[in-house]
Amino acid sequence: MTGFNSVEPWIWITVFAAFFQNLRSALQKQASKDLTVLGAAYVRFAFALPFAIIYLLVITKFNNNPLPENSLKFFTYCFLGGLCQIVFTVLLISLFARRNFAVGTVYSKTEVIQVAIFGYLILGDKLNFLSSLAVCLCVLGVVALAVKDNKIKLSSFWGEARGESSLIGIACGAFLGVSVVFYRGAALSLNYEGQVYVS
Repeated sequence: MTGFNSVEPWIWITVFAAFFQNLRSALQKQASKDLTVLGAAYVRFAFALPFAIIYLLVITKFNNNPLPENSLKFFTYCFLGGLCQIVFTVLLISLFARRNFAVGTVYSKTEVIQVAIFGYLILGDKLNFLSSLAVCLCVLGVVALAVKDNKIKLSSFWGEARGESSLIGIACGAFLGVSVVFYRGAALSLNYEGQVYVS
């Protein structure tokens, strides 16, 4: 039990975030059948707001962590990150209405490697050889699982590389990747040394 309790809190936050992210995507796919693309995207952010407020209260009130001093740079990064995430959501939901949305969804999984690219271009983050290799292996693994889970044949997968759904999927990964980089930039701009865990 000692090892179980000694796990860093950010690990548990990440695991739960990944689970609920998949659950959210499944619910959004269902909602897109009854709502317009923009309506389904609006629902996501409208219902996420209370949870964001609760998360902030838990960190500041119950964990006794004061809010760090913010700046124009922080709010600029937050605004750009939020804007990119909204565009990502609209593109992702639009994929659900397409006949071959599964192929596009697989291409959206390239977000991992796009985060590394945009992190370097925007924040100057650098990856060594092993880190770059790990990113590539992660992308290949995710794509392989997505292809298997969606029962996509490799021949049709590569044949759809220039299809509209595939291009939207790559755009999804790009906007999600950029939003992650902007959020990280916002966190770094605070120069905060407290124990605040950001997922």
